[in-house]
Amino acid sequence: MRVDAGRFTVRLAENEDDVAAAQRLRYRVFVEEMGAKPSPEDAALRRERDRFDPYFDHLMLIDNEAETDDPLDACVGAYRLMRGCEARKGIGFYGASEYDLSKLVNYPRETLELGRSCVHESVRGGAGMHLLWTALGQYVDEHDIEIMFGVASFHGTDVEPLAQALSFLHHTHLAPEDLRVRTLDQYFVAMDIIPPDQIDRVAAMRAIPALIKAYLRLGGYVGEGAYIDHEFNTVDVCLLMDTSRMVQRYRKFYSRGAD
Repeated sequence: MRVDAGRFTVRLAENEDDVAAAQRLRYRVFVEEMGAKPSPEDAALRRERDRFDPYFDHLMLIDNEAETDDPLDACVGAYRLMRGCEARKGIGFYGASEYDLSKLVNYPRETLELGRSCVHESVRGGAGMHLLWTALGQYVDEHDIEIMFGVASFHGTDVEPLAQALSFLHHTHLAPEDLRVRTLDQYFVAMDIIPPDQIDRVAAMRAIPALIKAYLRLGGYVGEGAYIDHEFNTVDVCLLMDTSRMVQRYRKFYSRGAD
């Protein structure tokens, strides 16, 4: 799969160098910008990586006009993708370390776990994220994926400043029972901190990251409970989405002509 749009190309990683480029971008965003804690080995390489990387498909946004001598720096956007059929072969889902995902593991149709979504600061707010989502829609369509899910993050590990946002998500976007994953008991952080009639909707939406808002616009839900990730310096929520609306947008994009 491939999307070409002038300055940018979106495609799946094809070799170890491509994966290394995605890991370099993740290091720049998650470690250098957001304060995640790398291992000494990862810090020396300036790559953010884990044991799950070999099992994921890596979706890359490549800047064809990048002014760099290092090919690893041409990747300016990334997603990693794990289909349920692959997770069940043995490695499992990454999110299972934070959430009880048994409802998704046993889901009768194909599922897709998303993770490590990031875009370089130089292309944020432009066409880059739109192109990544267009390519993601193509991937979902090609693999007949019905449910998409993944961990999304708020910066920092203090829940108190996020009380409005977390409460808003819990009271207005909680997943239906058959898809309602839950934070593992030992890590569970309640999200219904503020009663629904006391939520400041404007303040809540202001505090919600753009990626989470994008999922909500496509009909996304959240699981029950948050998770504090001290290693990545984040408060996580689990997002879930029926993919039909994303696929409709992808097909509409291509009906106009992607190039």
